[in-house]
Amino acid sequence: MKAKDQRLNELKAEIAEVTPKEAITLQKQGAALIDVREIDEIKQGSPAGAHRLGRSYLELRIEDAVPDTNCPLLVMCAGGVRSLFAAENLKKLGYRNVRSVAGGFNRWKNDGLPFEIPRMLDEDARERYSRHLLMPEVGEKGQLKLMDSKVLLIGAGGLGSPAAYYLAAAGVGTLGIVDHDVVDRSNLQRQILHTDARVGIAKVTSAVETLEALNPKIKVVPYQLHLNSDNVDELFSQYDVVVDGSDNFATRYLVNDACIKHRIPNVHGAVFRFEGQLTVFWPANEKNPGPCYRCLFPEPPPPEAAPSCAQAGVLGVLPGVIGVMEAVETVKILLGIGEPLIGRFLYYDALYGRFTEMKFKRNPKCTYCNSDTGFPGYIDYAAVCGSAV
Repeated sequence: MKAKDQRLNELKAEIAEVTPKEAITLQKQGAALIDVREIDEIKQGSPAGAHRLGRSYLELRIEDAVPDTNCPLLVMCAGGVRSLFAAENLKKLGYRNVRSVAGGFNRWKNDGLPFEIPRMLDEDARERYSRHLLMPEVGEKGQLKLMDSKVLLIGAGGLGSPAAYYLAAAGVGTLGIVDHDVVDRSNLQRQILHTDARVGIAKVTSAVETLEALNPKIKVVPYQLHLNSDNVDELFSQYDVVVDGSDNFATRYLVNDACIKHRIPNVHGAVFRFEGQLTVFWPANEKNPGPCYRCLFPEPPPPEAAPSCAQAGVLGVLPGVIGVMEAVETVKILLGIGEPLIGRFLYYDALYGRFTEMKFKRNPKCTYCNSDTGFPGYIDYAAVCGSAV
């Protein structure tokens, strides 16, 4: 007898086996079905609800998929051989109730049991996002979620540039970019979406060219317009998250109010000289209904008390720090992982290399995020803030 046949006989004596029909019954009762076939096999079909972990990284991924070592595991391959070896290793990891599905997926199909053709990444995406796929917090399921997501960026300037770059690289499927301006040479010190050859063209046009060159698989939607109360509802209703990279109070209040109305997260960033700030305003979050921009800044300051970067200047690399962190918060929100900066205000002092976190709560008197009478409506933001949107 060959060594492999002898070993298989030993495993059959050690590892309990169940038929596919028994496996589907046990799965309905709470057992975890582990499909250890490889990607090209799983593309042909897999039982609904199965953990598709593959044999190669099974031992590294199983604890993230099934952390409870008391949970019954039903291991399935194509024909019932590889599953025996996999089941042996899972028992060595401490799982107490591990069984192999006799006959594997081939018998599952022959028995007429239900299965699905799972949606999976193509080879281009699998190569492009390979580092994401290695992370259990993202994996293929998370990457598909990113590819289905829609993010609207307010501004293609200092903050919008790095945020858009990394969201495009991460594979966020649709990026909308709102900006009415054209590329000016003074922008190039910090607005990395643009190049010297594009001076004078619309920023959103430049942004589309840059981002599609980086990742041709995503969709970039340009909006060359002034954001105002007449068009904000139509825009915001199409997106999952808004990234605010605006540089004036009129737009910030409008973005805040529209996000409240549409119940979507507002990833907010701002920079000034050597200082940066970051937070997430999301009063509609079910787990952690945090404050809004008006809770922190109920009224805009007078224009003379808040000069813009065009008036006071900004360190060119600073928006890169804050913009990239806006992208990080956005990805966390889209994937539903980690702890977004809700109710936490992160302040960055670039001169001293120091981050400071400050917590703040919802204002019970806020007429927008704590209103019992519904959305109060938009106001003339440009008039109130003393600047055009």
